[in-house]
Amino acid sequence: MSNPVLVNSWRGEVIENRHRGAVAVCDPRGRLVHAWGDVDALVYPRSAVKLLQALPLIESGAADHFQLEDAELALACSSHGGEPMHTATVKRWLERIELEEDALECGPHAPNDEATAHAMLEQHQRYGRIHNNCSGKHTSMLTTSRYFGEETRGYIEREHPAQQRWFDSLGEMAGIDLRALPWNRDGCGIPVIAMPLTAMATAFARIAVPDDLTPTRADAVNRLGNAIAANPLMVAGSGRLCSEVIEHSGRRTLVKTGADGVYTAALQEQGLGVALKIDDGSGPAAQVAILSVLRHLGGLHTDELQQLDERCRVPISNTRGVITGYRQAATLQLRH
Repeated sequence: MSNPVLVNSWRGEVIENRHRGAVAVCDPRGRLVHAWGDVDALVYPRSAVKLLQALPLIESGAADHFQLEDAELALACSSHGGEPMHTATVKRWLERIELEEDALECGPHAPNDEATAHAMLEQHQRYGRIHNNCSGKHTSMLTTSRYFGEETRGYIEREHPAQQRWFDSLGEMAGIDLRALPWNRDGCGIPVIAMPLTAMATAFARIAVPDDLTPTRADAVNRLGNAIAANPLMVAGSGRLCSEVIEHSGRRTLVKTGADGVYTAALQEQGLGVALKIDDGSGPAAQVAILSVLRHLGGLHTDELQQLDERCRVPISNTRGVITGYRQAATLQLRH
């Protein structure tokens, strides 16, 4: 059985595209509270689990040793737009751990923030590895390696301790053995491991309610969550959905996108975790879908949803700027 349609793209009065997908909603004990579609199928979480990958930065003592600020902790969890506030923070952070930009083993790409990319083009500036949307995560991994006195070259390899550390933290939070699951390389070069949406949702439920975690891990979860809530623009950037949701909700509802139609969320008030995957990998459809799920679960208040209304029913324009249709969540019945 195929996954249900989560989002429709309309052109006029006709549905032009149907975006199927699956959503898991779990509590901290790993119990499936709600679901759409096949939530046990393996999917690559991509960047949607960066908060979990950043846990060793706190737990190891590296963050305190290098006196990291909240903005840097938030950047460790980010898929940033490469805006000046992001790249300046990465530069300062690298200087603090006595490394140069070429220590980053993520590839360079143009800033995802269009305004920044256009400004750099006009000024004939070259983009570098610090503009990679994952440079905060990579700097975080380099920081733990510097703290432990490890060889930093090759830190993106599966066998390197910098990767093994987050395998452990993510696996423990998700309640699974990551090393037994299929893996490949993510867009930024580090390993990405396929896992069920139920496991991802369980991990984020434990971020929402860390009460049953060890004191060390609960402290790490709370520090990262509070850092993100205090620095929402560091998590994504100007005009980005993750940052906008967190600006409105604060620590109460943390959301994080991943490439190819993935989203996760930690709902503090409800004590729930959410993991979502759009089958065709559409990022715009995933944004509409996660807002629909948050609306259903009460993850956003009415006034907050009103301020995000245009993101819930997204106009689609042609090259002349004429609105030809819109993208909107399908009406679905949750499976309990």
